[in-house]
Amino acid sequence: MTMPDPAASMCRRPVRAVGVTVLGCLLAACGTEVSGHPIASRSPITAVSNDSGLTKLLPDPSQFPSRYTALALPPEAAGQAANDLDGILPGAQADPGTCAPAAPTGGPAVAVGTDDSTRATLTVELTRSDKPLSALRDQLQRCGTVRVTHTGTSSTVTTELDPPPPANADDTLAVRRTVASATTGTGLTRKMQTLLGQIGDVRINVTYMSSGDAASDSEALDTLFTTALRKVRKG
Repeated sequence: MTMPDPAASMCRRPVRAVGVTVLGCLLAACGTEVSGHPIASRSPITAVSNDSGLTKLLPDPSQFPSRYTALALPPEAAGQAANDLDGILPGAQADPGTCAPAAPTGGPAVAVGTDDSTRATLTVELTRSDKPLSALRDQLQRCGTVRVTHTGTSSTVTTELDPPPPANADDTLAVRRTVASATTGTGLTRKMQTLLGQIGDVRINVTYMSSGDAASDSEALDTLFTTALRKVRKG
């Protein structure tokens, strides 16, 4: 997967997927902090690349698990959704600074499905990267806990690695992530379960995101990840 002022303005212009605000407002509390800390650094603000080749590789909305009503996002909304999945917004400060996410070389292209009964989402994000997935694995192993600050709002991003899923890809990775705001209140903690794969320079990120006590939908996540990999592999 709410936010400080910039994020708040984002939420005043939400892109809605089947009647629910798409991820741009879902993870509003994801910044990174290091006030006065010498190793803190800002997450880069990068332009969204409208990669039509990646968009064509997204699963069709009809290929999402039946409980999730899905649509592909336009480029600007896709960029907002991708930032939410990292848990660290562009321009936020991250401590440790080496834990800020690397900018992709292309994309993102994003499709989001929403379960109207739980308000949970399944998101497929495709990007291009000139780095192997192992580089991300190495970074996440060093970044179990990241403190984030964004325009005065702070949060903590906690990441755990699970055993990588077997899949027809060059490499795979499984991640569990929690984004908890320092502000107490209902709905300010987001939980994400993510499966990642890389095929050539295309990185596939499929994430189940929920808030509160909703149980993870691992079956739907596995199914959509397999579908996304297959579509990228076929080209």
